[in-house]
Amino acid sequence: MTKLIGEQTLMRIFIGESDRFGHQPLYEALVELLRKEGFAGVTALRGICGFGANRVYHTQKLLDLSADMPVIIEVVDSQEKINALMPQIDTMMGGGMITLEKATVIRYSHDTRND
Repeated sequence: MTKLIGEQTLMRIFIGESDRFGHQPLYEALVELLRKEGFAGVTALRGICGFGANRVYHTQKLLDLSADMPVIIEVVDSQEKINALMPQIDTMMGGGMITLEKATVIRYSHDTRND
């Protein structure tokens, strides 16, 4: 397991649920890429409502027909690993937003009680 305690970088990728990379949902393609590249962990979160650069409001309240809910992919790892993969992530995305911020990791481990 990767040692991740201390100052790291939190990357958030904001996309739409209907965004695609080839024949695959973009969020799944990004999670798979980050896993394959050995990142410490990734979480994809589905938002309940939101809008992006095009200012179109997406919500499930509109007759439960919205198929483009916001998705945020969160990744915490070293700045170097994120920087190295950023060009590939950028080419996979048509639209969206990526933010970076410093994060202090105080605990990173798996549950050993069930090993």
